[in-house]
Amino acid sequence: MSKVLVFGATGYIGSHLIPRLCEAGHGVRAAARSLEVLEGRHWAGVEVVAADARDAGSVKAALHGVDVAFYLIHSRGPGNDFHLLHEEAAETFRRAAERAGLERLVLLGILPPSAPESAFHAASRSIGERLAAGPIPVTELRVGAILGAGSVEPMVPCFRWMRSRLQPIALRDLIEYLVRLLQVPETLGRRFDVAGPETTSLEGLVRQFAERVGRSPKMVCLPISCPGLSARWLDLAAQVPVTVGRPLIDGIADDLLVDASELRRLIALDLLTCAEAMDEALADERSMPVPARWVEGALPFRNYRPDVSYYGKKVGAEKITDTPVERLWEQIASIGGANGWYYLNFLWWLRGVMDRMLGGVGMRRGRRHPVDIRVGDAIDFYRVIAVNPNRNLTLGVEMKLPGSGVMELSLAGLGDGRTRVSSAAYFHPSGISGHLYWTLLLPIHSLIFKGLVRAIIRRARSGLP
Repeated sequence: MSKVLVFGATGYIGSHLIPRLCEAGHGVRAAARSLEVLEGRHWAGVEVVAADARDAGSVKAALHGVDVAFYLIHSRGPGNDFHLLHEEAAETFRRAAERAGLERLVLLGILPPSAPESAFHAASRSIGERLAAGPIPVTELRVGAILGAGSVEPMVPCFRWMRSRLQPIALRDLIEYLVRLLQVPETLGRRFDVAGPETTSLEGLVRQFAERVGRSPKMVCLPISCPGLSARWLDLAAQVPVTVGRPLIDGIADDLLVDASELRRLIALDLLTCAEAMDEALADERSMPVPARWVEGALPFRNYRPDVSYYGKKVGAEKITDTPVERLWEQIASIGGANGWYYLNFLWWLRGVMDRMLGGVGMRRGRRHPVDIRVGDAIDFYRVIAVNPNRNLTLGVEMKLPGSGVMELSLAGLGDGRTRVSSAAYFHPSGISGHLYWTLLLPIHSLIFKGLVRAIIRRARSGLP
């Protein structure tokens, strides 16, 4: 078996690919920019390294001793020059891979639209060209729609692009293709289009998914496409960032139908239908273990509600201190209940009163113990989701909200006697009401979480119980 590097390991595809590669018997090294996030995945037997695609030194270290690399860096981002950054990253990676003597590169690309290509599609095509420009054989799988975790809203304007035909593939089947192609010599240095067994539309997918999560979307059909307006509506109503929604819309402005027979000939799979893929994705989400800390889109952090936005919004603060980690952790582990919330306690109390008026739990529950803390404990209107002593405390919000929320307090040693103290709130909105709730309270939340970090440090220094 091969020694495999997954570059972009914390992304949607990478985080699902790594466990399957391990099951297939490969030695796996996972690389992403944040080592902290990688370590939070707790992949058994997987080596994790921090690497930035534009940093030649970190890429060289990540590729050392590797036979095959999966390049899973997405070609989207903010600003008008994002494509230049991704082209630079692809060049850096290819040169490092050549020096490392890799046997193969595997790239997951996107199907090109029949309409004039957008900047996103042009960047994706350019990345493939740059990786393939060297002597290392590149195998590229080009995919359109992938059926995995997501969200749906009760009111969806049905623009014309939602009726374009496409061939979605189940996430499980795509991952299986990526793993098995390493065992098929005929795939070396070739490009394949990937598709599922059915032809449908995004409108049809929305209706199927809505039925499975108990929603009844009212599809308001419009005879226009309006990609820019559509992307902004998705951002407002479904909390899909414009950087994600706009490429999706550009990619299915017209029918996205391909001939995937060649890949199916080489790798025979019993492909899932759209309905089977949705049912499996929902079942997998509901049975997944709770991560050691907040992870984008994880169902436990969305209060096990698949109708709540996959993408979360964040507000937080951090501060560096020379206060010992153990004393800082004492304050974090003692928060809430009779100890209060350390900063602007009257606002926490007021929020509890409002929650009670709405039929919620309010602040009446307190804590089981003033200093001891366990997973599952109630702390006022929070529930303890994860506890990693001297590292992080993750709390799920149980107050009445137009969505679901998580609060996380964390400590990170910097190796020189200093510690970074962080506080963060993550909110997964439900519909426009959730978006408005977040927007209106953002200034207050920003103030609270900055003050909370300062208060934790101040109390730790003064030895307060």
